[in-house]
Amino acid sequence: MTDESLNTNTFDNLDSDSGGPASSGDSLAESAARDGELKALNDKYLRLAAEFDNYKRLAQRDQRDQIRFGNEQLLKELLPVVDNLERAIKAAKDSKTAQGLVQGVDLTLKQLEGVLSKFGVQSIPTMGQRFDPSGHQAVASVPSTQVPDQHVVEEFQRGYRLHDRILRPAMVTVSSGAGSGSDGDEIDNSN
Repeated sequence: MTDESLNTNTFDNLDSDSGGPASSGDSLAESAARDGELKALNDKYLRLAAEFDNYKRLAQRDQRDQIRFGNEQLLKELLPVVDNLERAIKAAKDSKTAQGLVQGVDLTLKQLEGVLSKFGVQSIPTMGQRFDPSGHQAVASVPSTQVPDQHVVEEFQRGYRLHDRILRPAMVTVSSGAGSGSDGDEIDNSN
């Protein structure tokens, strides 16, 4: 053999290194199998990507619906309260007495407080309580001999909390202790 025939195994011939025509057929079969496997994996990837996109779209729609209709149950519970207020107003117009209206509104208020309580809303206690800046908002301070220093004297607006979170602090007047002014005594006697 000449040197040229020995050097015929160049880069072009490395693929058929194991020799013979049978190895060339095996290589084609392996290549075709790999191509099929790659095509199957690519199809699987595309399906998974499409499913994930659909999932994201559905999750976003559900989130929008939850934000939009999240209070639906609460509002359904409040509708009977509205009905009772309408009935109380109608009854007051028909009877021409304030007693029926007061009684109807009082019952409706109790019903509303029951609905709020069902959803975790509770009023913040104020009268006679020590001033708590986390749940009380002091709008005035008055001297008082009957109410201890830094305790609530009067409630202007009731405060509410939802579970452990303050929805609205109570607006209150706070005692500044014993003082020389007569204004504080007048406020204390009104309670």
